[in-house]
Amino acid sequence: MTLQGKTALITGSTSGIGLAYAKALAAEGANIVINGFGDKDAIESERAALEAASGGKAIYSGHDLTKVEEIEAMMQEAAAVFGGVDILINNAGMQHVAPVEEFPLDKWNLIIALNLNSAFHTCRLAIPFMKQSKWGRIIQTASAHSLTASPFKSAYVTAKHGLAGLTKTIALETATFGITANCISPGYVWTPLVENQIPDTMKARNMTREQVMNDVLLAGQPTKQFVTVEQVAATALFLCSDAAANITGANISVDGGWTAQ
Repeated sequence: MTLQGKTALITGSTSGIGLAYAKALAAEGANIVINGFGDKDAIESERAALEAASGGKAIYSGHDLTKVEEIEAMMQEAAAVFGGVDILINNAGMQHVAPVEEFPLDKWNLIIALNLNSAFHTCRLAIPFMKQSKWGRIIQTASAHSLTASPFKSAYVTAKHGLAGLTKTIALETATFGITANCISPGYVWTPLVENQIPDTMKARNMTREQVMNDVLLAGQPTKQFVTVEQVAATALFLCSDAAANITGANISVDGGWTAQ
């Protein structure tokens, strides 16, 4: 239980990659704050399971991360219960697929707010406690799209590139405080986020579902396999370890070779 006594807050953690992060960290004894939307009973079931696994405490914070005041309320809740956040994983995100000239302004604003701005706000609020503790781990779920681009994803690619830059800056600012800040950049992971963008991609590219999966989603991954949520979570667990104390400002690709091309 290498993380016993530490508190981890993971945004967008009621399903998919975020929930896998929470499970991995709880298994090592961390207190957990999960965040996201979903069925109330299902979320409570996951929260209870995390608490049982960690032997510590797990709480659910359902705040909307597109609103600054709600991000502040979430961080205040974590501080009230646990004193502060030792491990911050910014994972919340959404996607919309459309050509630039047709990209809905409300979708652009929403994606930038959730995928990029929310990470800035959680970081700025978590860092003072980490500096005081002289220990902290900040991990961003970036994406292969933080390193390269795809058509019809202007907002997402912009946000993820910005997230990578934000993380490097934070790494430099916190380097002498025992804090690390890194990105994990997965390729296509089989999650609801990926599954839900298939219909829009079918429309944008005039393709069948099978064509989208094989010729678009996995076209750039030399392994021709979706990344698993457990593989991404294992990378985060390593970054939280003492062995990774000198890994900071890095962008770690877990993408089946996509960005090696």
